[in-house]
Amino acid sequence: MNTITDILAFLRQQRLPPSYEETVNTWYLPLAGRLAGHHAGAGRPLLVGLNGSQGSGKSTLAALLVQLLADVHGLRAIDLSIDDFYLSRRSRQALASQVHSLLATRGVPGTHDVSLLLETLQQLTQGTTTVAVPRFDKASDDRCPESEWLAVSAPVDVVIIEGWCLGVPAQRGEALHRPVNDLEAAEDPDGRWRRYINRQIHGQYQALYDLVDIWIMLQAPSFECVYKWRSEQENKLADDVLEQGKDVYRDTQVMTDQQLSRFIQHYQRLTEHALAELPGQVHYLFRLDDDRRIIALERPRPVSL
Repeated sequence: MNTITDILAFLRQQRLPPSYEETVNTWYLPLAGRLAGHHAGAGRPLLVGLNGSQGSGKSTLAALLVQLLADVHGLRAIDLSIDDFYLSRRSRQALASQVHSLLATRGVPGTHDVSLLLETLQQLTQGTTTVAVPRFDKASDDRCPESEWLAVSAPVDVVIIEGWCLGVPAQRGEALHRPVNDLEAAEDPDGRWRRYINRQIHGQYQALYDLVDIWIMLQAPSFECVYKWRSEQENKLADDVLEQGKDVYRDTQVMTDQQLSRFIQHYQRLTEHALAELPGQVHYLFRLDDDRRIIALERPRPVSL
C-alpha cells in the first residue's frame, strides 16, 4: 500500500488543496493509528462520534479515517452522517404542522429518525448480514429511495458517525428564555421550538450519545466562521448540481445567500452551546483557525473502553 499515492488520490476525489496532505500526515495519520489501537484493545467494534460545526471538515475527516483504517491498519470501517438519518420531507412537514413550523427545516435535534439510526448502528456492529444504510439528498431536501441506500456487510470494525449537533448536551431551562438571533425572536417568540429541541436531546439523542466509545471534535474558533464555511459547502453543492445539467434553484433545494443566512440561524444556539461545552468532554479535540487549519490537538479526557 502506497500511503502517499492513496492520500493524493483522496485529495483529488474530495477536491481538497495540496496543503491538506500536510494536515493528514501531521494530525490524521496518527489519529487513525490511535483509533486502531483502541479497537485492538477493546476487542470489539467501536463507535466513534465526530462533532464539528457546519463546514468544519468533519465529513472529509470521517471519510479519510475510513480509508486510513482500511489501507494502513486493515480494519473494516464505515462513516455515517447523522444527516442521512433526517426524517423525510413529508414527516418533517407533519411535525411542523403538529409541533412548530420551524421543524420543517432539517438539521436540529428532533428532525432525525433516531430510532432508525440506533437500529442501523446495532446491525452494523452486531449483525452478520447485509445492512441497508440510508442516504439523504440535500439537493432535493428528502431521503433517497431505499433502492439507493448503501449495502454494507456486517459486522464492521469501526463506525464513525459525524454531525454538527452530535454529542451536544441539553441546555439548562433558563438558557432557553432569551432568543439568540432574529429568527428565534420573530418565529419562536414563546420558545416552544427551542424547548422541543431541548427535550429531544434529553431523551432519544442521549440514548445515541451513550453508545459512543470515542469522541472527536473539530472546534471552530467562533460561530462567525460557520456562515462562511457553510456558504462554501452550498457553493460546492451548486457546482455538483450544475455538473448534472440541472438548474440550481429551479430543480433543487440549493439556497440563495439570503436563504442561507436565515437557514444558518436555525443552528446558532446549539453551535454556540457546543463550542462552549463540548471541548472539555471529548477525547480528541482539534482546535481550528478561521481557515480550518488545525492549530492544536488536546486530549481533555482519556479513552476508557
